[in-house]
Amino acid sequence: MNQAVSGFSKLSKEEKIQWIAQTYFNTPEEAEKVLKQYWNQDHKLQQLHDEFIENTLTNFYLPMGIAPNFNINGRYYAVPMVIEESSVVAAAAKAAKFWSTRGGFKTTVLATEKIGQVHFLFNGSIEKLQPFFDTIKPQLLADTASITHNMNKRGGGILDIELRDKSNELAHYFQLHATFETKDSMGANFINSCLEQFAKTLREAASLESTFTETEQNITIVMSILSNFVPNCVVRAEVSCKVEELAEKKIDDPRAFAEKFVQAVTIAEIETFRAVTHNKGIMNGIDAVVLATGNDFRAVEAGVHAFAAREGKYSSLSHAKIEDGIFSFWMDVPLALGTVGGLTSLHPLVKIALEILGKPSAQELMQIVAATGLAQNFAAIRSLTTTGIQEGHMKMHLNNILNQFQATPEERKIIAAHFAEQTVTHAAVVALIEQLRR
Repeated sequence: MNQAVSGFSKLSKEEKIQWIAQTYFNTPEEAEKVLKQYWNQDHKLQQLHDEFIENTLTNFYLPMGIAPNFNINGRYYAVPMVIEESSVVAAAAKAAKFWSTRGGFKTTVLATEKIGQVHFLFNGSIEKLQPFFDTIKPQLLADTASITHNMNKRGGGILDIELRDKSNELAHYFQLHATFETKDSMGANFINSCLEQFAKTLREAASLESTFTETEQNITIVMSILSNFVPNCVVRAEVSCKVEELAEKKIDDPRAFAEKFVQAVTIAEIETFRAVTHNKGIMNGIDAVVLATGNDFRAVEAGVHAFAAREGKYSSLSHAKIEDGIFSFWMDVPLALGTVGGLTSLHPLVKIALEILGKPSAQELMQIVAATGLAQNFAAIRSLTTTGIQEGHMKMHLNNILNQFQATPEERKIIAAHFAEQTVTHAAVVALIEQLRR
């Protein structure tokens, strides 16, 4: 049924569910039952979840798993991952174990600077605006003192504010481009509060500026907002070993494997169609840990993909080489993360995830997340250049197919035995199910 609704947000949760069920389902009672079966029986916990967003109906569950054996800078981690895609956690765990005996992951935080901008229109020239900005810059900082007080005590705060002239790209368009250090918080609310105060101070000071004409005094604030592009909030993750040390059960010729691996990465560096899928594999690992730790995976995704295209062409985030008999695989990735504030202090499972990781600082979490992304990428490229991606993935996907067809325990046993040595495909599994049921 196609119809609008008035006052939906004012309805109770029960009433919202009833409206949805009766409006969009032929069997409203069944729809209500499904939605309500995912409510938490602990009413206090359910209320907490209800208040995370607006118009809450129920909880949407995703599996939370663990990838153990991550040796990062000599310390072992069991990494929590929240994701629905088959084989991702298994691949990360396998890559972690592989590198745990080959020196582990080395990670380094290269920078932690975050960015926010006040976008405004000024009907005048940069020659008049620049001296005005230089004069009011101390006032911009002073007027945010109440906002920055606690952050300054933790060693963070506003790093700098610049005036940027963008009028060649858009008539009368200028920016206040501000950089921030937010320590262990992601800092979105802090940054946005500072920016809105900058905008207020800028507008008020301009209206009183005697060197401006009446038109120039009327600065238009378009918006004040942080940027999720953080090219100076970057962490490096890397692994390396002698080429011959790459040998294992499925790598009997480590030199050939290393050379093919480097070729695969090089293709992702030069071919955009491959680079997108290549980087998606990295994000399988990154997003899963970002979700588990209560961070904003959409912001991370946007920033990472912009970073991958920072030189004008979308390219691989990771790189590989063989030099003097040493295989090296590494990645620089921008990650604006937090371990305090937001869901990190509210969601019970986020608290558990951070506890498992040893209550990391934001910089430590950046390193763990980057190592997981690199591990995921290594696992994917290893599969692609050896057995192919589908062998392991489809074996993990087998359970999903069996659940889809509501296979009985006996059917599962027969099917698992059949595909122990056979390639799993959706069509082959369905055909076997149909054969068994005949």
